[in-house]
Amino acid sequence: MKKELEPGFTFTFEYQVPEENTVPFLFPEMPECQEMPRVFATGYLVGLFELACIKAINPFINWPAQQTVGIHINISHEAATPPGMTITVQGTVTEIKGKKLCFSLTAFDGVDQISQGTHERFIINAEKFNTGIKEKEKKQVAP
Repeated sequence: MKKELEPGFTFTFEYQVPEENTVPFLFPEMPECQEMPRVFATGYLVGLFELACIKAINPFINWPAQQTVGIHINISHEAATPPGMTITVQGTVTEIKGKKLCFSLTAFDGVDQISQGTHERFIINAEKFNTGIKEKEKKQVAP
């Protein structure tokens, strides 16, 4: 790590919800999704929490040679957010165990608290990780 990252480090990340991050766009090929409300999808909420943590941690690691990957997430999705609203993610690094980083996260949309939970990320060597992915692709069995 470049700088010392310590438990207690806090960060904030804001994101304005576009139409294409609503439920019908999560799996556009699925008719069931097309019938669902046009509100921020839980799948994108998971991604938003990951992105907020990535942006907060990158100044502390040797980006892009080092990166972080998500290894666990446990969140609620408590309120619907229509497109156009801005979500504010507030995060805290709660624990650091070697290369494993633990976060506590909360999200608000300006009206409601929409989510809270925990997330864990692991610091990786990007080149080594990508080499491993290429090796795995070679082993892929055709359907």
